[in-house]
Amino acid sequence: MANPGGGAVLNGTVHSNKKQSNNSQSKNYVKNGILKEAQQNGKPHFDYKPDVRSYDEAPRHVLFLTYMGYGIGTLFGYLRDFMRKWGIEKCNAAVEREEQKDFVPLYQDFENFFTRNLYMRIRDSWNQPICSTPGPYFDLMERVTDDYNWTFRHTGRVIKDVINMGSYNFLGLGVKYNESMKPVTEVLEKYGVGVPSSRHEMGTLDKHKELEELMAKFLNVEAAMIFGMGFATNSTNIPALVGKGCLILSDEFNHTSIILGARLSGAVIRPFKHNNMENLEALLREAIIKGQPRTGRAWRKILILVEGIYSMEGSIVNLPKLVALKKKYKAYLYMDEAHSIGSLGPNGQGVREHFGLDPDDVDVYMGTFTKSFAACGGYIAGKKELVDYIRVHSHSAVYSASMSPPVAQQIIRSIKILMGEDGNNEGAQKIQQLAENIKYFRQKLIEMGFIIYGADNSPIIPVLLYMPAKVSAFSRHLLKKKIGVVVVGFPATPLAEGRARFCVSSSHTKEILDTVLEAVDKLGDLLNVKYLSKKSRCPICFSEKSFDDETSFEYED
Repeated sequence: MANPGGGAVLNGTVHSNKKQSNNSQSKNYVKNGILKEAQQNGKPHFDYKPDVRSYDEAPRHVLFLTYMGYGIGTLFGYLRDFMRKWGIEKCNAAVEREEQKDFVPLYQDFENFFTRNLYMRIRDSWNQPICSTPGPYFDLMERVTDDYNWTFRHTGRVIKDVINMGSYNFLGLGVKYNESMKPVTEVLEKYGVGVPSSRHEMGTLDKHKELEELMAKFLNVEAAMIFGMGFATNSTNIPALVGKGCLILSDEFNHTSIILGARLSGAVIRPFKHNNMENLEALLREAIIKGQPRTGRAWRKILILVEGIYSMEGSIVNLPKLVALKKKYKAYLYMDEAHSIGSLGPNGQGVREHFGLDPDDVDVYMGTFTKSFAACGGYIAGKKELVDYIRVHSHSAVYSASMSPPVAQQIIRSIKILMGEDGNNEGAQKIQQLAENIKYFRQKLIEMGFIIYGADNSPIIPVLLYMPAKVSAFSRHLLKKKIGVVVVGFPATPLAEGRARFCVSSSHTKEILDTVLEAVDKLGDLLNVKYLSKKSRCPICFSEKSFDDETSFEYED
């Protein structure tokens, strides 16, 4: 990684001669993938086990019917395109103007085929307009369509008190105004809404510096830098870290912002199978042995890109093995904790704390403030030399406006709640309640017979529905019961793996979860989507140890 400070580079990590600026909250960490201390808080550690459960695959007839459904939809799509071409059916899609027929086409018919003929049939399941805070309940603006989902119009009616099972408001901090938000309103009155300048010019405020120092303290790292947009935090900073002559090893399920940043960097990109450390090691070995294509020269840098929690799968990165691999092969590790920061670990510090690893084991921490912190923007954190390098070379620092001051204050408020600096134990209670809600909701879904993906500690719980018609029906029926849930299909998921994605929050009460579970249970029977075999419908086997326990892991060479 960039080493402007002159520190030594050992095992893929920049080691500075300067003393770390803040003290770690815990002295027991996993070093080189091996736990050095056997106990924490007087409790013995437990052996690390993979965090991703193995579930049944869908019956073959379900996959057959899913592909057959797409096939029939495709055939009817071609028929309707033929009818549109000859004026038998009205075409509502974008088309080339007649006077531009000799120009290079802006719209490729085949590329828009899926949108025109398949997605448009179930488009009403997405982009629902919300008109309230994303608490355990929200208000929804009713809309109807008169042309089969090509356009929508609002009726003026508001659907009140819809149960929110689709928001990333994991810790319930996105709520209506209360007295704890008074500092946010004071900052709004003092600084205004926005900063019409970049961080390199006149856009760095004292609130930005305060937030960066607090974020570094929260993560137990030397320094941090904040950005006004989470997506841009990945897409504009990855190119600052790698370039031509570098190699990126990227998890196949990484977010689009990571993929875009990797492509913009000019580095060679090689994806590895999701959370598959054997496949990653094979790529690392090959990269070191063969070097760059054609020349055979050694790679200038090898950067591994992963996420903490994967938003479509709900799986948690196998960080202990990943750290052991990156140190063994002297690579760098970039971890996106957009969904895991605040929702994992005894103090909400993310995947690194969840596994009890040393803060120095991850080279580049990236995360967003749009989920657990109920705000917007993102951050890059790690060694001071790294952050100083990003401050100079990041495109976001030069070409984008600084974070809004009230937003920065909201993030400061959220972090102080998690750290207990607000004078009470609200943060710890929220983290504990979130863990209990996740355990309860996942266990009940499994007992009902749904195939679900992800790790047992993940607040994102995907329920596999497979068929596109059932994906849409699942969303529509639940909305009639005043339950809002996100459904996801191709191209965000593999073609035959359409799903509903439940997001659990600490603000959900047991009564709310029971209401949702009762409706989902009946709907599962109605749509016949309980595909889990009876022998697999056992309760989740959770460790009796608390989240405060550490893990041990040793990677064999």
